[in-house]
Amino acid sequence: MEPIKRVLITDEAKEVIDTLRERFGSDLMFHQSGGCCDGSSPMCFEKGEFKVGSQDIWLGEVYCCDFFMSADQFEYWKHTQLTLDITPGRGSSFSIEIPMGIRFMIRSKLFTSEDLENLSPVTTGEEKLSEG
Repeated sequence: MEPIKRVLITDEAKEVIDTLRERFGSDLMFHQSGGCCDGSSPMCFEKGEFKVGSQDIWLGEVYCCDFFMSADQFEYWKHTQLTLDITPGRGSSFSIEIPMGIRFMIRSKLFTSEDLENLSPVTTGEEKLSEG
C-alpha cells in the first residue's frame, strides 16, 4: 500500500506553478507560513530563496516542489492533510505569485485513523537539504 500523502494539489494550482516555472526558469519550493503577513498561507519561492533548517519540517513534494512547514506549526497540523489551491486576490506575503493577482491557499481535512497508520514520513528541513 502506497503511503498517504500529506500534501495534495489542485489542477488550478498546478497551472500557476507551471506559469511561475516558465517565468522564473527555476525549481520552486513552498513554506507554509506560521502567521506573519497572510496568516498561515503557503508561500512559494524559487528553490533556495527561503532558508529552511532544523526548525522546519519537510512534508513531501507537491507537483515536484518541496513543501516545508515550521515544526511548531506542524504540531498543530500533523493530523491534517493539506491541499494546495489558489484563490483570486492579492496576498500580502513575499510569495512569488502575488503579482499575478492570485494567491496560494490551503484547504485541509483531518486524516482518518486508517490514514494515520499509513502516512508518508516527514523529516527536518536540514536533513532534507543535506540529501542533496
